Amino acid sequence: MELRPGVIAEREASGPHMEPSASCPAPALSAGKTFRVLVGVTGSVAALKLPLLVSRLLDIPGLEVAVVTTERAKHFYSPQDIPVTLYSDADEWEMWKCRSDPVLHIDLRRWADLMLVAPLDANTLGKVASGICDNLLTCIIRAWDCSKPLLFCPAMNTAMWEHPVTAQQVGLLKAFGYIEIPCVSKVLVCGDQGLGAMAEVATIVDRVKEALSQRGALQQS
Repeated sequence: MELRPGVIAEREASGPHMEPSASCPAPALSAGKTFRVLVGVTGSVAALKLPLLVSRLLDIPGLEVAVVTTERAKHFYSPQDIPVTLYSDADEWEMWKCRSDPVLHIDLRRWADLMLVAPLDANTLGKVASGICDNLLTCIIRAWDCSKPLLFCPAMNTAMWEHPVTAQQVGLLKAFGYIEIPCVSKVLVCGDQGLGAMAEVATIVDRVKEALSQRGALQQS
């Protein structure tokens, strides 16, 4: 991936590229094009699925992927299992020392053609709906170019999902032009059963492909 000189040069992918699945040919990006997806991950237990989600996105030929994580999300996955560049809050502050230095949340916002926040926990949902931007991920979202797709996957306990404020906040995000990938009903890790679980990885990847197709980026192989 390329950002402004000096922003990315020192960052290496944290693991090997995972091989595409052999089930059926994946749609390919239009000839000569790459498409850049920035995945945001927040502190829901559904962050456990981040390695699988990234590997499935990398199954799409020609797709470039990077990940932005909140600090709490780090509790649920190992960086060694993420085969792409992984950014967190410390990177923004370590890169910026004086006025001429890059501003990471702006450079990542420029770099990405599509943003996918999966999972979007209740805390970050509330922040984004209110315009709060107190970490790298929420700063990117606050600065997002709304002419480009932003997809979000809510994930939280059923009681939190059913609280009246949740529908209001999701409605605000959709009013901003962001695209909801709805949560599903299942037995949650806490033992409760009901709506609130993040959509399945296959569903999320299909919605990303759909967004790419709508932008004319995908061609069928």
